[in-house]
Parts: sequence; structure tokens; C-alpha cells
Amino acid sequence: MTKPKISSDWLAGCAGCHMSLLDIDERIIQVAELADLRSTPITDLKTPDESGVDVGILEGGINNSYNEEVALRMRKRCKILVALGDCAVFGGVPAMRNFFPLEDVLKRAYVEAESNDESGRIPSDPELATPTRVRALEEVVPVDVFVPGCPPDADVIFYVLSELAQGRKPVLKGDKLQWH
Repeated sequence: MTKPKISSDWLAGCAGCHMSLLDIDERIIQVAELADLRSTPITDLKTPDESGVDVGILEGGINNSYNEEVALRMRKRCKILVALGDCAVFGGVPAMRNFFPLEDVLKRAYVEAESNDESGRIPSDPELATPTRVRALEEVVPVDVFVPGCPPDADVIFYVLSELAQGRKPVLKGDKLQWH
């Protein structure tokens, strides 16, 4: 039997969810025995296989046009999409900027911040992507599994990964996990 393929990526957030994933410690060996870990931000392979993966995991909110592109690509290339962490599930801390006009936020960050020098300006290079209102992952693509937490507990992440790697729907009691 072929091992299921798992890929992950991060969007607008702090990368804490991937750090929590690493906190599963030696249990990563168990996950690797059950699944073929493919592209991740912490491996050399950075994008999910064009031929597709079984499970795609995204952390972070949708903050700009590049984040949206990453989310659309992952959704297209995976059978099951997991929103990992509060930023992916709800928009999290990055979504706090939605309370202010985008122009004001950019001006504060790039022009007015105390750490900027006097030449501060808002960048406009297209490679930096176009900023958007911060959105939860489900506002952009259909999501199959929601794992809230800031970050989710390593035990929860291990449980979700091991269940998905074995072809089972992860089910946790309470509001910690939802399956659609």
C-alpha cells in the first residue's frame, strides 16, 4: 500500500503552527512511517506535487495576492485541506488590521514606525504581492479539517496527522476540531 502524501505551507502568520508541529518531537518518525512528508517550509521541496497530495496543511491567514495563490494551488493539489491554527481558521492576529483602512496600516508600518529611517516609503514592487483584507482560509478555498489554536497543541497536531495518514477522519471532543 502506498503511503499518503502530506504537504504543508504557511501564509500570513508567525510560523508558530509549524513550530508546534516540530514539537511532536520523535513522533515525527511515526508520522514519516505512515505518510510521505513532501513539501513544507522546513524542507527543500517547497510546493506540493503537481500530481497531487493526499493531505495539504496551511497555516496563516490570507494577507495578500501571493497567499491567495498559495492557498488556491494547495487546494487544487490536495484531496483533504487542513486549516492549521487560529490564523488559518479565523484570520487570527493578522486579521486585527482589518479594523483599519489598508492605506493607514501600510503607512504606519512602512513610513511612521519608530524603527524606520527618514526615507520610509510603502513598497510597491509586484514581487511583494498585493495586500488584501486578511481572510481566514475558508473565505478563499473550501477547507475540510479545522484545527484551531495559537498554536495548536503538538499532541493535537500529532493526532490529526496520524489519523489522516491512516485514512481516518480526525475527531476530537469539544470545539477543538471540525470535519466538513
